[in-house]
Amino acid sequence: MIIYDTFKLAFHISLRHPNYKFGLPCLFIIIEETFSSFSPSGAYRAGKEKEALILWLQYNSDITQKGYEKKKSRLLSPYVPKQNSKVRQEAVQQALAQAMQSRHKPSMPMPSKRTSVMARSPDRSRHDSESSSDEDSIVNEETVESTPEREKLRDKGTPQIFPPPPLSDTSSTGSPPPLHHRPRLPQPNNNWDQRNRQDITDINSQPPDVTHNTVQGACRAAADRVNRYGSSTSDDTIGTGTGRWKVSAKIQQLLNTLKRPKRRPLPEFYEDDDIELEIAANPKDPNAPKPEGSCMTPAVGEQLIVPSGLPRNLEAAIMRYGNATFKAPVATVLDPNGKLSTTLTFGKLLSRSHKIAYALLTKSFSKNGDTSLKSGDRVALVYPNNDPINFLCAFYGCLQAGIVPVPIEVPITRRDAGSLQIGFLLGSCAVQVALTSEACLKGLPKTTSGEVIQFKGWPKLTWFVTEHLARTPKDWTPTPRLTDETPAYIEYSTDRDGSVMGVTVTRAAMVQHCRMLTMSCNYTEGENMVCVLDFKREVGLWHSVLTSVLNGMHVIYIPYALMKVNPASWMQMITKHRACVAVVKSRDLHWGLLATKDHKDVNLSSLRMLLVADGANPWSLSSCDQFLSVFQSKGLRADAICPCASSSEVLTVSVRRPGRGGVNATGRGVLSMQGLSYGVVRVDQENSLTSLTLQDCGQVMPGCVIVVVKMEGPPYLCKTDEVGEICVNSGATGTQYWGLQGLSNSTFKVQPLGTDGKPISDAEYTRSGLLGFLGPGGLVFVCGSRDGLMTVTGRKHNADDIIATVLAVEPMKFIYRGRIAVFSIRVLRDERICVIAEQRPDCSEEESFQWMSRVLQAIDSIHQVGIYCLALVPPNYLPKTPLGGIHLSETKRRFMEGALHPANVLMCPHTCVTNLPKPREAIDLLVHKVERSGGLLDEESDSSKKQQFIAEILRWRAQGTSDHVLFTLLNSKGAVAKVLSCSELHKKAERIGNILVEKGRINTGDHVALIFPPGLDLICAFYGCLYVGAVPVTIRPPHPQNLQTTLPTVRMIVDVSKSVLVLSTQAVIKLLRSKEASNVVDIKSWPIILDTDDMPKKKLPVAYRAPTAEMLAYLDFSVSTTGMLAGIKMSHAAVTNLCKSMKLACELYPSRHIALCLDPCLSSIYSGHHSILIPPSEVEVNPALWLSAVSQYKVRDTFCSYGVMELCTKGLGSSVNQLKSRGVNLSCVRTCVIVAEERPRINLTTSFSKLFSAIGLSPRAVSTSFGCRVNVAICLQGASSPEPSTVYVDLRALRNDRVSLVERGSPHSLCLMESGKLLPGVKVIIANPETKGQCGDSHLGEIWVQSGHSASGYFTIYGDENEYGDHFNARLVTGNTGEVYARTGYLGFLRRTELTERNCVAEETILSRESDTESVGSSHQLVPTDLPELHDAIFVVGALDEAIVLRGMRYHPIDIENSVLRAVFTWTNLLVVVVELDGNESEALDLVPLVTNTVLEEHHLIVGVVVVVDPGVVPINSRGEKQRMHLRDGFLADQLDPIYVAYNM
Repeated sequence: MIIYDTFKLAFHISLRHPNYKFGLPCLFIIIEETFSSFSPSGAYRAGKEKEALILWLQYNSDITQKGYEKKKSRLLSPYVPKQNSKVRQEAVQQALAQAMQSRHKPSMPMPSKRTSVMARSPDRSRHDSESSSDEDSIVNEETVESTPEREKLRDKGTPQIFPPPPLSDTSSTGSPPPLHHRPRLPQPNNNWDQRNRQDITDINSQPPDVTHNTVQGACRAAADRVNRYGSSTSDDTIGTGTGRWKVSAKIQQLLNTLKRPKRRPLPEFYEDDDIELEIAANPKDPNAPKPEGSCMTPAVGEQLIVPSGLPRNLEAAIMRYGNATFKAPVATVLDPNGKLSTTLTFGKLLSRSHKIAYALLTKSFSKNGDTSLKSGDRVALVYPNNDPINFLCAFYGCLQAGIVPVPIEVPITRRDAGSLQIGFLLGSCAVQVALTSEACLKGLPKTTSGEVIQFKGWPKLTWFVTEHLARTPKDWTPTPRLTDETPAYIEYSTDRDGSVMGVTVTRAAMVQHCRMLTMSCNYTEGENMVCVLDFKREVGLWHSVLTSVLNGMHVIYIPYALMKVNPASWMQMITKHRACVAVVKSRDLHWGLLATKDHKDVNLSSLRMLLVADGANPWSLSSCDQFLSVFQSKGLRADAICPCASSSEVLTVSVRRPGRGGVNATGRGVLSMQGLSYGVVRVDQENSLTSLTLQDCGQVMPGCVIVVVKMEGPPYLCKTDEVGEICVNSGATGTQYWGLQGLSNSTFKVQPLGTDGKPISDAEYTRSGLLGFLGPGGLVFVCGSRDGLMTVTGRKHNADDIIATVLAVEPMKFIYRGRIAVFSIRVLRDERICVIAEQRPDCSEEESFQWMSRVLQAIDSIHQVGIYCLALVPPNYLPKTPLGGIHLSETKRRFMEGALHPANVLMCPHTCVTNLPKPREAIDLLVHKVERSGGLLDEESDSSKKQQFIAEILRWRAQGTSDHVLFTLLNSKGAVAKVLSCSELHKKAERIGNILVEKGRINTGDHVALIFPPGLDLICAFYGCLYVGAVPVTIRPPHPQNLQTTLPTVRMIVDVSKSVLVLSTQAVIKLLRSKEASNVVDIKSWPIILDTDDMPKKKLPVAYRAPTAEMLAYLDFSVSTTGMLAGIKMSHAAVTNLCKSMKLACELYPSRHIALCLDPCLSSIYSGHHSILIPPSEVEVNPALWLSAVSQYKVRDTFCSYGVMELCTKGLGSSVNQLKSRGVNLSCVRTCVIVAEERPRINLTTSFSKLFSAIGLSPRAVSTSFGCRVNVAICLQGASSPEPSTVYVDLRALRNDRVSLVERGSPHSLCLMESGKLLPGVKVIIANPETKGQCGDSHLGEIWVQSGHSASGYFTIYGDENEYGDHFNARLVTGNTGEVYARTGYLGFLRRTELTERNCVAEETILSRESDTESVGSSHQLVPTDLPELHDAIFVVGALDEAIVLRGMRYHPIDIENSVLRAVFTWTNLLVVVVELDGNESEALDLVPLVTNTVLEEHHLIVGVVVVVDPGVVPINSRGEKQRMHLRDGFLADQLDPIYVAYNM
């Protein structure tokens, strides 16, 4: 039994004051003298305890009876003996104080919650009416009677361990102290001894506030819950203006916290391969203690002596007692009011079990009339915990019929916690019939037809009521007893992951176990037993159902529902019935202590055995000791308390014998918790912060042999001072997990190995799942369980130990005692500890966070382990077992799936993740220089056109083919809204040019801002500017519903572009001059604004000004995804070259119809093809518009953006059949080109192709392209291009700028699709962005481009292009240094791929083999070919500006975003993840651990801040790309209105 001497009280029995709600301090009855100065079995003074322990361990000596007698009078004199129950809190307090002495005060930033979330979680509007379903709030506080001792404690008051926490910022509208009022934190210093220390004697009077960095004297009391959301008007807001605490200040606070030294430095350089990660997660500590004892010898129990007169088996017992003493009671059950409701006699048990046996063997359960049950079949027993009588009858009815009962819990709903696993057990046992009671059957959920519903995962069951059955025929007798090795019953057992197995217990093992318990517990006929446990399994079943019947005892059952109402009922029954035995858990002792008003009538002198079933956890020891100290005056004997250790697999491992004195009565030892974490038993000092006291669980059972084997690997015997798994060899253990042979062999057929590696004997042992060691005289010590074991960084920790420490930090004030779940999850090759607790409804956000931060410090100081996640959920949110305990595996499952809905969560990955990979050392491998060309532009191919520039070409077309339609604009319904022919466009452009000259006084080269929505008006205005030599600057109009954000951007572009005039439509001008707009931008500050709708009707003289090649054609301003606003300059020569390349690549001719779901482009004028314009804004309203138009006009080539494709995929996913019925057919589409400035989105394009293949879309029609600011069209998968290729690269190598090709499906593989074929006239190289050297094939580098249609430079407001000049005039430092390239700012690589044979029209590729590094294409001649084609593929990985460099490695946001499905950015070396919540706000906090886990597992990165926002908050530009820097700026300026912001520690 585990007791922390760190806290000196092993479970801080929380004896709450009747007036608990008025304050914390009155929690414990006993205060002053250390508990170590007395013991139930003897006593030593505190100073001698260590000596006594060492003597006990070495010489197997016992604490003397004389010492006990000497103290006896003193122990019994007061009603409550003095005993230090506060020592656990004191140990935590000391640990926190020591932690604060050796480090800075951490400044943990509070998470930010939206007020709507905060006001609802946890639910403070109601007092927790259901809280009585909990293990510690069973008794209503107001009903607990006060005692004089408690009154004294309340008057005196327990000193509060920490001062009231300061009011922290919990919402985006909070009013924290301004930064300049805060003291500056000292710089981190590795010399801890030189830091400012605080006297530890000060800790009680004025302890340091460990969670905030405000001045101690300036701490305000926590605000009340009514007013704390209001704006504060205190001095805290002085100097802050708005009173808001900027997010950036919180991030700085987080950074200051993370600067404090870690406990263990990161391992030095290694590659982030799986093996290396494993090694880093399990380091070998050379200073770790190692076992030094000799190899243990098996502990053999005493010989099993069967008392004379004991029935030979259970059937014989029922026959004997049912006939000889048929009126003797076998069971009595109390009703929920505590009144005796029903008593079952042995005679009734005999007759009713016979009726059930007869019915089972003769009743037809199947529809065809055959008898469906025979001996050996399994049936389910479904009885509630308040109905042991019907359970007894059914259980023994099955035994007598030779049928195997499988007791399970009563299902309440279709989706009970663990119900699916129970269904799996029933299915594997081939259960078809469920026995139940009439009342239980009525309570089960039913279908509308009145049948019991089909529970999730359960087989189809026939429900059979075991009451009111007909009499058995007089000549019928049960079948002869089956062989001893046939199964008697199957008991379910749950492992740590929630899997349910059925432990098979044979008839021989069942009887043998009953005999062992009879001998160990000295059971005799006629004794009364009180049972508070679940009688369907484990200790409750073994003692109160089986052994009691074998011995002819009377059992009084106390239902769980009664315990919640009257927790002292079991003691009252002992008093009333003079019971000799009580079977309880430590929880029941705890509840009994709370019910002080019922103590006066209790008399426990008849009790010779108080069996504590959960003796193998750290809760039971303090419960036992305090229960003894309180009830010794009520007749309770010290030797009556008998803890036991047991498990479903081995049944009872050991039990302390009742009334047994002498050398082996009891034993305790103060052990080092650190030693135990390494699996080693070491004696520790009693006053150590990290010691714990273990109490024995009694002796080996009669007829048993126990060994302890190593926890991992082959079952070698442990050394005498080594902790391992306890294994048992006896005739009374389970034999198998039903239907799981492999698992059964590893559990039930273990042969322990000696040091020589050979089995110590032929005997087979069974694993108990309990971890411990053997003390002197065969005493069994248990210090944990395999299910509760968590191995973190090579050290083992017990979940129960962590719970004990959590509760020691101001227990009961913030959380419920019995509602804590501790488990580990595996993230990044190591286990990470998670603590989930139910928060009290009257606990504020600030108080919760302060408490959570103290818990982290306490566990770190005492256990030397970091907590990965600490979450608090509202009352009654954790899934429960039928008896009210926490359903651990279901809690873990919900946590992992994001269905736990916590009210507060604190992730600490920075603290506990110490095996992060570091970057590989840089190796310069210039193996193979890569350079690719897209071929030459054939200048003579357009010799028919004398005109060079695009404005001249429009004038030429207006004369030659005046009626040829260039543009058709569709409306939202797909109908033609407007048509523009060559002559119409020419005339409108002339008229607009005339306005610019007449009204605007435009000179050649002046810049004109065109503020138009995408459409024909914009095209006319654009060419109007070109006609008069003006330089158009196209600007998207501000959004009417979002003028506050969009209008300043429009105004900024007008200013930066130095536009002398604004040209727009009447509607836009009206918006610019509206009252709403004037609140954002002063109307008078705009340049001259001209309205294209207000043109003079009289014909003006033509004012055409011919361009030159070097003249600027237009300025293209846009905000990059990195947040940079810049305009690029495009000359007339560049525009002409661009149009030529596009014409050749896409085979554009006047007869072609092209559908554009984009902003209009220039190629229509040059090539003369017909462009059908489908506004993307209309597709947002009607996603089917684009596809319907393509089908209607039989379009062969269409262009779109990823945004449009995503709209169609999401919006039309369920409407494909409707499109088909409307006649939409996409078989006409030859190419669907996605125009993008990013890495191809493979998942989206694949989904789109698959979805619309049903309406004829060819799988190879969808292709990608790539262009960027410096060159808008670098590569494109044209109509005649080969199918795009994909490669798989190693994601880990990519982080180190390496390109390593791997097989599909390889671990850490990333699929990349080529962005298209290089356009004619384009040459590309890959260069190192830092050194400007040319990269080899295996390196990731920046894409540099050389082309006639590259932009000529950036245009800025200052005219200073020096900073960016390198982008357009880059030269290599190696190789061909004379050539000039434009830097795209994108990382990628080139691959030459050879495609399979295909008969098609392809571009003839002539390879010039001047070197292995170049390939130059010829002019594009169309020739048929059957040869495989070599194809230059360019693979774009990501933008250089957006790449996140963390710990020396380069991460691309898109890879992380593909894991968390939204946006990421960095700020001051912290990774910030923004996720949009598509659900209820109460689910926001579930995303924090999910996001943190996913990014850590998949990308080996720690998320610094998790921001949960509403859908649509992440800004997207017109191309469908995320504006991450805008998002970052909005977040840092507190403009996002997030639902929740979590700062991971």
